[in-house]
Amino acid sequence: MISVVLLGAGNVATHLYKVFHNSDAITVTQWYNRHIDKISTYKNEVSVTDSLIELVEADLYVMAVSDDAIATVSEALPFQDRLVVHTSGTASLYDLDAKHRRGVFYPLQTFTKDATIDFNTIPLCIEALKKADYKLLKTLAHAIGSQDYKVSTEQRKRLHIAAVFANNFTNQMYRIAHEITEANQIEFDVLKPLILETAKKIQNMSPYMAQTGPATRGDKQTIKKHLNLIENPQHKAIYKLLTESITETHGRKKL
Repeated sequence: MISVVLLGAGNVATHLYKVFHNSDAITVTQWYNRHIDKISTYKNEVSVTDSLIELVEADLYVMAVSDDAIATVSEALPFQDRLVVHTSGTASLYDLDAKHRRGVFYPLQTFTKDATIDFNTIPLCIEALKKADYKLLKTLAHAIGSQDYKVSTEQRKRLHIAAVFANNFTNQMYRIAHEITEANQIEFDVLKPLILETAKKIQNMSPYMAQTGPATRGDKQTIKKHLNLIENPQHKAIYKLLTESITETHGRKKL
């Protein structure tokens, strides 16, 4: 049984608590947050605290806090030579205070607090300075059903950039599409089968091979018509930039 103390109360922390709590191989011995009211609803399941000096001993301390707080909180922990990990996609392993055995336990997924998350489908990127600590993190990942990946700090930083393109930027494109459909009294649901099929295709082929549309075909007339119809200057600029990126990728002349 792996004993865990969880620090933080955001989306990632909440989902990690739930999956840890439901695992037969993990016990959450304590949950810390500086604002205890955010975790008080769980006080009948787990010991909660808002005091770092009250933290109990555990095999592992998982810091699911903001990137800006990692260094400060890890420095304030009232012990040393225990395994402390953060869950950030961009923070360095060395942002953790050197008095600890340091590691990273980064779940590569988008988290919304009330959404249902299946950790069987979530890659866990792990890193540690010591072999025994790496082995423990690997065991922890398997205990919640996740596939583990050994990813260095530098690799993880670039992976996080890729994730921003794949998730955050893509979702912003959905938001713009939603705005366009709403402005023209069209149900956004009409686009959902297209969105799902686009995501489905890259399960079996590369994004390069999956690309379709007027920019890929070099269809200048359609692109010109689209640009004439787009009224929002920011949307027009995004359309132009992405069109140029696609045409360059697929060997078309600049449109």
